[in-house]
Amino acid sequence: MRTYTVKAGELGKATIPCAIIGIGDKQTDGPMLKAIEKASKGAIKRLIKRGDISTASGTTTLITDLAGTKIERLLVVGLGDGSPDQLTASFQSAAAQLKKIAAKSALVVMENITSADRDAKWVTAKFIECVEDALYQYVAMKGTGKPKAPALSKVQFAAQSEDAGAIRAGLKLGVALSKGKNATRDLGNAPSNVCTPTFLASEAKKLARAYPSLTTTVLEEKQMAKLGMGAFLSVSKGSDEPGKMVIMHYKGASASKQPHVIVGKGITFDTGGISLKPGGGMWEMIYDMCGAATVFGTMQTLCELAPKLNVIGVMAAAENMPSGGASKPGDIVTTMSGQTVEILNTDAEGRLVLCDALTYVERFKPASVVDIATLTGACIVALGSQASAVFANDDALAKSLIDAGERTRDRAWQLPIWDGYQKQINSAFADMQNIGGKEAGSITAACFLARFAKKYPWAHMDIAGTSFKWAGLNKGATARPVGLLTDYLLSQK
Repeated sequence: MRTYTVKAGELGKATIPCAIIGIGDKQTDGPMLKAIEKASKGAIKRLIKRGDISTASGTTTLITDLAGTKIERLLVVGLGDGSPDQLTASFQSAAAQLKKIAAKSALVVMENITSADRDAKWVTAKFIECVEDALYQYVAMKGTGKPKAPALSKVQFAAQSEDAGAIRAGLKLGVALSKGKNATRDLGNAPSNVCTPTFLASEAKKLARAYPSLTTTVLEEKQMAKLGMGAFLSVSKGSDEPGKMVIMHYKGASASKQPHVIVGKGITFDTGGISLKPGGGMWEMIYDMCGAATVFGTMQTLCELAPKLNVIGVMAAAENMPSGGASKPGDIVTTMSGQTVEILNTDAEGRLVLCDALTYVERFKPASVVDIATLTGACIVALGSQASAVFANDDALAKSLIDAGERTRDRAWQLPIWDGYQKQINSAFADMQNIGGKEAGSITAACFLARFAKKYPWAHMDIAGTSFKWAGLNKGATARPVGLLTDYLLSQK
């Protein structure tokens, strides 16, 4: 992680190795930008007028040794209309340029970037997120070919004194989010011979040792069997790796305050089981635990921020493997709730581990429960990589999640779970079956989970399209929706 600080007041007379300023479609220069313009004898405005600098969102212009100033490199970033989407794109471009030019330090002039609907806290946190996203590297498995660490080590935010408090709050939020997101990426990108259910449990215990506000307990398979978690165990029994139910308690409020619960699907590798997946692209199934990784990263972010609320994070971790002991299509299992499930396809395993987790968390009498899962390929067809899908038995909860996505630009969209879809998962021999046919695959998966979430406000987020990307050497976990979930939980204080 880089070091982030605030510089309040004048820019001063010291040499600035790299300064960043924003230029929007409509703006009024503040004292700092006026000072730069005066010292450079109007150079920036001349370049804008001549068309050498664009105000369009995401454009960047690098000026070296700006005459009359102590700025060695000036990175001018177009802000467009200043909307949150355009600002985010602008910050992403600025971060990419900082990486490209190998700047060791940078000073961000906050004037013109903030406004009534995008305050200094939001801008600061979002800029830090974009920088850390751009500079993230997964190098844990590199042997002799480890890349150089990014050059950037220090970023200052320059602003008038009255904005310093909001910027400091943004620093705290941005750094906490980035730590949580990087933890999510590290877990998501780890290969399945490293990131097993046992490894996830170990990392959660390590996290609890680092933060006194967090405690971690782990349910082993014998304990789950005593609790009647037949659905979960029907998945893990095909693997030599034992399944784990990892429960992390963040305690920031009095014990009398109802906790909010987040539950993550943690299939550390998904072969499909006996209903074997095609070989091409099967490696992507290391990312089938990104729901659990999201829970982990969100819990770490909360530990950093120390909000006054109680949150329980659950990682339902197992491998889905074919073997002589694996579940077979046509098997019927009894869930912790007592409901029975006919397993018609062993590759629809995520809902089987989640349904027992959803029953288990009833004991906490939660204020809300949100489960997060790379559950269906159908969700990618429906929404692509732009938005996570939200399904809920409580419209207010769904709206809170979607609003959090809008604020963080980590967007989500609600899909229905109308009663009419439930008939697709009815079974002739059991209470339900684990697939619903070709139509509405994401919806019928959510309908399945809804049958286990009737005792509390509940939402399901399908992150199959948003949690990782397939872009060659740029592939990897995205850490979505850590930002959305953190914002949602902080709004519940």
